[in-house]
Amino acid sequence: MCVQCRNRSDNDVLSPKASINAMEVAEGFTVEVVASEPLVVAPVAMTFDGDGRIWVVEMDGYMPDTLGTGEDAPVGRVAILEDVNGDGRMDKRQVFLDSLVMPRALCLVDGGLMLAEPPRLWFYAIRDGKPAGKTLVDSAYAEGGNVEHQPNGLLRGLDNWIYSAKYDYRYRRLSDGTWQKERTHFRGQWGISQDDWGRLFYNDNSSNLSGDYFPPGLGGDNPNQRKVAGYGQTVVADTRVYPIHPTPGVNRGYMEGVLDSAGRLVNFTAACGPLVYRGGLMQGMNAFVAEPAANLVKWNVLHDEGHRVVGRQAFEGREFLASRDERFRPVNLYDGPDGGIYIVDMYRGIIQHNTYLTPYLKKEIAERKLSLPLGMGRIYRILPKGAKPQSVYMPAHTDSLVALLGHPNGWVRDQAQRTLVDRRPDGAETSLRRALHDSNPIKVVHAMWTMEGIGKLTDDDIEGLLRHSNWRVRAQAIAVIPALAESGNPEQATDLLKAAAAMNDTLLTPLMALAMASPALSNLPGVADMAEQWAMDHGNDAYVVDASISGWGGREEQLLRLLPDTSVLLYRRLRRLVADKEGKESKAKREALAKRYKEGIALFRTACQPCHGEDGKGVTPIAPPLAGSEWVTGNKERLIALVLYGLTGPVSVAGHTYDTPEVSGEMPGIAHNRAIEEAELAQLLSYIRNAWGNNAGDEVLPEDLGTVRARFGNRTEPFTQAELHEMFGKD
Repeated sequence: MCVQCRNRSDNDVLSPKASINAMEVAEGFTVEVVASEPLVVAPVAMTFDGDGRIWVVEMDGYMPDTLGTGEDAPVGRVAILEDVNGDGRMDKRQVFLDSLVMPRALCLVDGGLMLAEPPRLWFYAIRDGKPAGKTLVDSAYAEGGNVEHQPNGLLRGLDNWIYSAKYDYRYRRLSDGTWQKERTHFRGQWGISQDDWGRLFYNDNSSNLSGDYFPPGLGGDNPNQRKVAGYGQTVVADTRVYPIHPTPGVNRGYMEGVLDSAGRLVNFTAACGPLVYRGGLMQGMNAFVAEPAANLVKWNVLHDEGHRVVGRQAFEGREFLASRDERFRPVNLYDGPDGGIYIVDMYRGIIQHNTYLTPYLKKEIAERKLSLPLGMGRIYRILPKGAKPQSVYMPAHTDSLVALLGHPNGWVRDQAQRTLVDRRPDGAETSLRRALHDSNPIKVVHAMWTMEGIGKLTDDDIEGLLRHSNWRVRAQAIAVIPALAESGNPEQATDLLKAAAAMNDTLLTPLMALAMASPALSNLPGVADMAEQWAMDHGNDAYVVDASISGWGGREEQLLRLLPDTSVLLYRRLRRLVADKEGKESKAKREALAKRYKEGIALFRTACQPCHGEDGKGVTPIAPPLAGSEWVTGNKERLIALVLYGLTGPVSVAGHTYDTPEVSGEMPGIAHNRAIEEAELAQLLSYIRNAWGNNAGDEVLPEDLGTVRARFGNRTEPFTQAELHEMFGKD
């Protein structure tokens, strides 16, 4: 360790060079500064364009102090950074948009910019490098929830759709300039990534890495279905982290087991920005996860086991990158056009939002003067030692773009596909169809989805790919069949499904069920019967069962009555879903609750819904259900204590014990959040006690809150289930 690092305090403000000196990176890798303040300020998300420029979202208004004073100020920006002299460092800054309030995500598409500025999602046309008018894509993209729990990501996937973390819808810009919005699976919290086959990966603050086993656009269409096997799967369960300095400045650092004997964080508490690395400079399948609260980046090694993706941490006892600089706050990770790993560093002291900021952490921030300075930020690049990075820019010639669909760098492949789809160049069809016969299966898949994106993919193309020697290519061919039906070729799509079914390919069995369940196919003549028979033939295969149910929204009761065998998994899961539907409250009651508890519902959407779900059934893997919970409908003082001061550890709800990794294992309290008024909180508690079929009856009044506060005073530690049972009884 350098003398400078030994002699300084961990909370000193460091220059970019000094901050790199405070880092330990895995052997064989180097860290370089790409941009720093004043060229970039408070960055939270970025993307490269085809010319190698970085478009960066700057959330300059985030948490100016521990109260969040002034977060509604229009000080956010989108800036474009350019490397003028080609040395790998950005030299030039252009502000593309300013006067934004807490912008959080962006995506370059169809010659314009998609931007999330809560609650809205905008599309900005670009002319001569400047905004030339904007179109509202969605007025409620990031409606409700606090800053940590709003949709983000805007990842343009292999299938030409745009996906988000912390959200269950996807978007696509059509050739006529209109926008299409479709339901998909709910995924993650902050940050989203894809692998070479277009499978999505994500996480939440307390988990390492989760992801999908199957293509992202399938299986998410039944609003009555809570979870579909093969989606939202835990990929790396190990949440252990290894900071290289004491990290007392974490929100629950006062709790036993959060920090080790040396004062270092034990497990993820702010995991975000996952990246499945595809830059072409490393062997194997690798995924990286940022942990800004502990000032580190985790390395995971992944591999396939049939349909499944499984992984482990690359190291035990150390990290890919760890820093002694407490202001090093990696919040997002990206591949670059040169094969490097790019780290977005907000570089600030406060990272926890005030909605759940504990008195303990406020004290830590004040004692170590972490509120200031603001207006800083960095972007770093990590490369293998000895690598000679060569950025690849998008060429003008169509054949050159098609050739790049097989490039070793996944960013280059993605960008070549996106460029072709956006340009729709004349003559591309011939080159792309030739690429369908390339020896590189990855290039074949990119060519197929590019043809889908420009509307040139035919049933003959898909039929040929269904016979491909690589089963991953065959799986992609099945995944694209619904798009063929949507484009006006339902008969050909049906014939392709029947041909694929006749192949009896066991690896493709779940994919067949997912494709048949898609909205474009599930109601076609012949497909519905085939789907029902497919589900019955594979009635104990969880992937097929859940995939089939995803296409039966509104018909679950009818199909349940047709099942002859009540012992199979298909019957059991359908029966459970039907029971859940029957337990939902009536529309009239929902409207009455909304009118009676208007302020409480508004607070619920901000503070509770992101973890417990709009329907109160919990969000996996974050929090257990509120619907049907004895904690909600039982002793109201016990509920008040739980909400005010939080709950840690396992909790039993309706006969089931929830513990990590099924849920995060920690519900933060809000007793010390001055922004929440007693009347609002009383309404919120009254609302959840009477919503989703809960019928507690008696309301929670503001004076009830005062009684509980008087009993526990300035308590900061969350309760355990055992403590609450001992004090208030067990229902």
